[in-house]
Amino acid sequence: MKISVGIAGGAGYTGGELLRLLLHHPHVEIKFVHSTSNAGNKLYAVHSDLLGDTELSFSGELQQVDALFLCLPHGKSKDFVKDNNIAPTTKIIDLSTDFRHSFTDNNRDFEGFVYGLPEFQKEEIKKAQRIANPGCFATAIQLALLPLAATNQLSGAIHISAITGSTGAGRGLSDTTHFSWREGNISVYKQFTHQHLKEIKATLGKLQKGFSEAVNFIPYRGNFARGILASVYTPWKGSADEALKLYQDYYKTHPFVHIVKDDLDMKQVVSTNKCFLQVEVHEGQIFIQSAIDNLLKGASGQAVQNFNLLFGFEEAAGLKLKSVGY
Repeated sequence: MKISVGIAGGAGYTGGELLRLLLHHPHVEIKFVHSTSNAGNKLYAVHSDLLGDTELSFSGELQQVDALFLCLPHGKSKDFVKDNNIAPTTKIIDLSTDFRHSFTDNNRDFEGFVYGLPEFQKEEIKKAQRIANPGCFATAIQLALLPLAATNQLSGAIHISAITGSTGAGRGLSDTTHFSWREGNISVYKQFTHQHLKEIKATLGKLQKGFSEAVNFIPYRGNFARGILASVYTPWKGSADEALKLYQDYYKTHPFVHIVKDDLDMKQVVSTNKCFLQVEVHEGQIFIQSAIDNLLKGASGQAVQNFNLLFGFEEAAGLKLKSVGY
């Protein structure tokens, strides 16, 4: 069975990654890729690696489809949903912050969207009509903490440092995304105030009722294109073996999260929808490293994972990808 799909905002990084996945998805027929600024141009005129894969062109018009992916800039998705005649039967997956932030406000003005972190609430996603895809940092960090919150074992402040590639800032140019600035450079930004903290705290609070400890997050800009490596630590009363078993048990039914015993590195997961977690215990602290690809498990890959759940397909359909490795 083929599901008809449309993409709004197909010219950016997340739109490009989504196209690469959906063009080879066994259950997808792409009906249109909407972009007012590129209408009439071939997809490969913007995403040059798609040359030879498709002759589709960008369109300025919408069609009725079974599923609509919104890859629009932050702040634009709400207006797009409101201003366009989208059939009530169309399932929507939004990759911006627009609807996920409503989740953090106890579902006020959420317009029927369900927070789309499968490892947090897979069954709710399966029954949903509209999905708010999580943020990239939020995905890496929440996957490091879900087993603790789900078993009420968060007992103190959480400390996080995480680094992301330049693609996390989107396709638009700024001083801090230029090659000449990023190359050989690293910097902290939005320390303690990053927007993804809202969804992290909301998820932890829903799993562990009453959790109100500090979540201290220091994000870094890295001098590489894609990937996230997060280091997380918080108090732990058990042994290293108990911590490892907790994580193995929690993720045994989740196909993309893998617990590794040896040292991990970010490149092991780049270009895949995987998350690798390494769990250790040091002097009363549990230390978790989490590695994902910010454009895949942190964005477009997770959106396809949610699509698969919405339509009853194998969760990993179209997402059996190999990392670059070296």
